[in-house]
Amino acid sequence: MAVIALFRLARAGYVMAREGVFGIVDLPDLPSAQRYALRLVRLLERRSARDKAADKRLSDALTRLGPSYVKLGQFLATRPDVVGRDMASDLTALQDQIPPFPMDAARKVVEEQLGKPVESLFETFGLPVAAASIAQVHPAQVRDRDGHLRDVAVKVLRPGVAERFRRDLRSFYLIARLMERFHPPSRRLRPLAIVDTLARSVELEMDFRLEAAGLSEMGENTADDPGFRVPLVDWPRTAKCVLTMEWISGRKLSDVDGLAADGHDLQAVGANIIQSFLRHAVRDGFFHADMHQGNLFLEPDGTLVAVDFGITGRLGKTERRFLAEILFGFITRDYRRVAEVHFEAGYVPSDQDVDVFAQAIRAIGEPIHGHDASEISMARLLTQLLEVTELFNMRTQPQLIMLQKTMVVVEGVARTLNPHLDMWRTAEPVIRSWIERNLGPAGRLQDAAGGLTALGRLAADLPLMADRAQRLSGELERMAEKGLRFDAETAEAIGRAEARHSRSGRLALWVIAALLAIAVFG
Repeated sequence: MAVIALFRLARAGYVMAREGVFGIVDLPDLPSAQRYALRLVRLLERRSARDKAADKRLSDALTRLGPSYVKLGQFLATRPDVVGRDMASDLTALQDQIPPFPMDAARKVVEEQLGKPVESLFETFGLPVAAASIAQVHPAQVRDRDGHLRDVAVKVLRPGVAERFRRDLRSFYLIARLMERFHPPSRRLRPLAIVDTLARSVELEMDFRLEAAGLSEMGENTADDPGFRVPLVDWPRTAKCVLTMEWISGRKLSDVDGLAADGHDLQAVGANIIQSFLRHAVRDGFFHADMHQGNLFLEPDGTLVAVDFGITGRLGKTERRFLAEILFGFITRDYRRVAEVHFEAGYVPSDQDVDVFAQAIRAIGEPIHGHDASEISMARLLTQLLEVTELFNMRTQPQLIMLQKTMVVVEGVARTLNPHLDMWRTAEPVIRSWIERNLGPAGRLQDAAGGLTALGRLAADLPLMADRAQRLSGELERMAEKGLRFDAETAEAIGRAEARHSRSGRLALWVIAALLAIAVFG
């Protein structure tokens, strides 16, 4: 089995070499043995590949290697802690460019999964309108109980894709084991755990019943939310490999000019995107983790509709309280408290110095105070926080990385509609409700319902909690009204730290490339 996986790695290394992927490696950053191997591998590079941009070389190589590698690239785009922020940004643009599979194969999957002929299930069943690495989507029509025709979208799993992913995952596991064995610095990133997460993510994504359940859960969570909804699931026509749902005829958010021509208030739409995401993440602890423009539609009445729930994220109560305390600490400049929260949550090892950690947190927090609120990104702040924690051996927290990455995408989408979006003022109503519920007396009362010990803590902490919630509400209002103070020297220091992080993140990716090269010649 290992020999077969090694052979597949050799093939992957050859394809990457031909597409010029190894030509963008910063050789001085690698050990001498790997530098030598890469120089040999680059002899295979096609001349045409040398004229391509770095992200184009990698995306072309992953596309040639097939659906599993495309999915790997898209997954790594959600992990800037692994590949670096710049490479993650490049991989975010990686799109599935997979030809559709034949209609006969699609009809066969539908009939096998639903146990009836296509003609008895659907009034019409059209040619695919979208094809990706895992599935493709067909337009169709059904009749409701009143006999009226209703448009639906039918998502059909690509035949054989599950077995293909299982084979390629064996190669990914081999890479991870080699990294953990021969590159000790990468162990903090937990390569095996990353592949485990990818494997689990793909497994869940290929069971459309789970995506349907995610749509259903999000629909219940947002039933009373203004201006947001998800497609309704057609459960009788849904199975493991087939998902039938309401057809959405709104305009994609990628068509900004079209949205403006339709008469929509783009500033209001941008605000709705931010507030909807924050409600899902901090109120419900369940959010769409792939909210790019292609997965968001706007209906004529201005309702935002999210589709494709193959990738979702969850935050437990601990993580949501953690983020609430982080926000409180940064806004009130209580950096010691921000540091303590990290230790209390177990994110930073207890053998680290909390005061030194608080000093590092201050280097992140001070630049935002006094700066114009429209220029401050919540996602950027969280990104910097996760970068600094690396210096203190904080282990990767996948749930926080997923939140941070999704927040980057969501902010980007909102600011394509409104470049001057004020994140703090927009988020304030949602955050205020969250803070009051989680940090105020009501939240403590909920915690106390479990027992007398909690009730005793409540009695002691109640005045403090009430004061902190009141202070935070005031700080949020003042932030929205006055902005924050910016310290140029501190910002420059943060910029240098970010540059170092990007280099180290890219190095982690090139270690993988080097191991593939060694597999070719080893």
